[in-house]
Amino acid sequence: MQQPTTLARDSRALAALAVPLALTQLAQVALTTTDTIMMGVLGTEALAAGGLALVVFNQLRTMGVGLVTSVGNQVAAAAARAERDEDAADDDGREVRGLVRAAMAVATLAGLAGAVLMVLIGQAATWLGQDAEVAHRAQGMLAALAPGLVPCLWFQAIRQFTVGMRRPQALLQITIASVAVNAGLNWIFIHGSWGLPELGLTGIGVATSSVHLLSFLALYASARRDPELAPLLSLDFWRADAPTVRRLLGLGTPIAATYGSEAGFFSVTALLAGSFGAAALAAHTAVNQLIYIVFQVAVGLSHAASINVSRELALGEYAAARRIKNTALACGAAVSALVGLAYLAVPELVLRPFFDPDTAADQQGLRIASGLLVVVAVLQFFDCAQNIGVGLLRGLDDTRSGFRITLIGYWLVGLPAAWLLAYPLGGETRGLWLGLLIGLATTAVLLLRRYTVALAAKASTTAAPAQPGRTSAVS
Repeated sequence: MQQPTTLARDSRALAALAVPLALTQLAQVALTTTDTIMMGVLGTEALAAGGLALVVFNQLRTMGVGLVTSVGNQVAAAAARAERDEDAADDDGREVRGLVRAAMAVATLAGLAGAVLMVLIGQAATWLGQDAEVAHRAQGMLAALAPGLVPCLWFQAIRQFTVGMRRPQALLQITIASVAVNAGLNWIFIHGSWGLPELGLTGIGVATSSVHLLSFLALYASARRDPELAPLLSLDFWRADAPTVRRLLGLGTPIAATYGSEAGFFSVTALLAGSFGAAALAAHTAVNQLIYIVFQVAVGLSHAASINVSRELALGEYAAARRIKNTALACGAAVSALVGLAYLAVPELVLRPFFDPDTAADQQGLRIASGLLVVVAVLQFFDCAQNIGVGLLRGLDDTRSGFRITLIGYWLVGLPAAWLLAYPLGGETRGLWLGLLIGLATTAVLLLRRYTVALAAKASTTAAPAQPGRTSAVS
């Protein structure tokens, strides 16, 4: 067990990478939070339709991100090898450039395929048990969101490169700026300012797609100005090396499936919530957006822990890799506890951006959402822990175990529990969220156990000593 002084030191080291990543994630979620608030201004029906569209977009975007996520780990390992052995620096530079090309190729293909799927899913929304008017409005927003998926995934590919090089600072500045731009464009396209047509809910999708393109261009320009990143940045994805693309797909496909498994778990529960009416779906959308905010802190911790594990293993520091798990979990628990107290102490204030308590149409949604916050206060800790577990395994290049475990936790345990608690036992929307909690808790326990076992096995079979004169990422 870590001593308090060791835990504090390791937490500071982890925070050096996790904080800018978590803040970037929070700034990114501010985009969808702004969109959700704007939907609420347009009414409960618009919030339900827009929430449904965002669920589909987030499902496909998350899986696309998973395909390029391993790039950060591969880049981090190559950089660590170069640090350990200067003679390998040139070879690792070529490897990094090849990884960036391959990541851009994978992002392009995934973005195009996802855009087509978004449009098709929008057309099929009425077959999935949704209210006809809600489904019709969701179709228009999905069509507007679809073109933004390719630049969104391009951004993520470059982002993984910068994170792997441990230079993520520009991400935060760009993402914060994109929040302000998104809010302005939302207003313009919704209301038809400056002579543009009034697009209503569809305008939110147009604004979001525009922001994804601008964000990618800004990140690319920033990386080109960085003397350490620029020589390694190669966007000519049509020249991508086929074996490198296959290697990324081999690592990334299970990650995409893992992310998709989790996002799909939440997507199915959103569809189930819609079966209880527009107010229940609006409440589900609002609460889901709140935990999505906390989830971004977990993503930052998960990415930082994952990158540091890859780095430590490349340098033979197995003790440091073991400590990373405890450090990340302690940080996640602290954040979850603070936010959970806010949910319990001031629920109406927390939900105020999404519902107007003075409006009769919003009162039912507010009542349902307030009841859900009690469950969410506990759920978000397990959501954070399972996300960290996936990242830790990714640091071991063990991406298949995460997928298998999420299938068990989400689909064999969580979804049946959600259905049972919501329908036969009459819990409705709260029952769905209790099922989510059970699924996430099961997944977290299994993932963290797998990491402990896999790391111990790796340490016992690899006798790579730490190199003298180097600095551990958690020392």
